Amino acid sequence: MMKTVDARGLSCPEPVLMAREALKSGDKQYIILVDNMTSRENVTRFARSQGYTTTVTEKDGEFTLTLRK
Repeated sequence: MMKTVDARGLSCPEPVLMAREALKSGDKQYIILVDNMTSRENVTRFARSQGYTTTVTEKDGEFTLTLRK
């Protein structure tokens, strides 16, 4: 099962810190939920720096970031 991090309603750096904490588990895939463009960009940048590719889908102003290694 893929680990999901719900960071909706939070502003940076909180979503990035939550993603960083989740990535410590060493899984290959994660789903990060955010609801603003800044968090989307910052989490995507962080994930790439950790060797993950990021796929983003947007629905009703909320972003689902799927991180894969």
